[in-house]
Amino acid sequence: MAVDLDHVRAIAERVAASLGVEVVEVELRGGGKSRMLRIFIDKPAGVTHEDCASVSREVGTILDVEDAVPGSYTLEVSSPGLDRKLEKAADFARFTGSLVKLMTREPVHNNRHFEGRLEAFDGNRLTLDLNAAKLSHSKRKRMGEAAAAQEKIEIELANVERANLRPEI
Repeated sequence: MAVDLDHVRAIAERVAASLGVEVVEVELRGGGKSRMLRIFIDKPAGVTHEDCASVSREVGTILDVEDAVPGSYTLEVSSPGLDRKLEKAADFARFTGSLVKLMTREPVHNNRHFEGRLEAFDGNRLTLDLNAAKLSHSKRKRMGEAAAAQEKIEIELANVERANLRPEI
């Protein structure tokens, strides 16, 4: 019997909402006895170990009672990490100002791979400052903002195939 991931996501989202977190992604990997159901959760202040444990306990109980994932599997609940995926419009809105790495479906200015600061997002189109990824803060300061000519590019959200945050440490 196939697993209905939409049903699993609906269960996870119901539980997550009651605990004040959001479901970022639900995935089922592997096969046979080594199947792994992963649920990634987040909240503005970041998730704690207790958040993950609570979601795991409650979702696991519901999944088992409803037999939503027949057979054996391992349930893993965690944060999406520093390099989290950006998929929904809300993700791009939330992380405006962050460094991102993305790939487009169709080339933009003869390129499909971009890295830069997500400068703006209007719901349909995002603006990337490509220089942000090339210049460190200290180098930009030495050069002066005017000298670091801003190379910006606009990309339609519908053209984004894959996007991730790029950690700034």
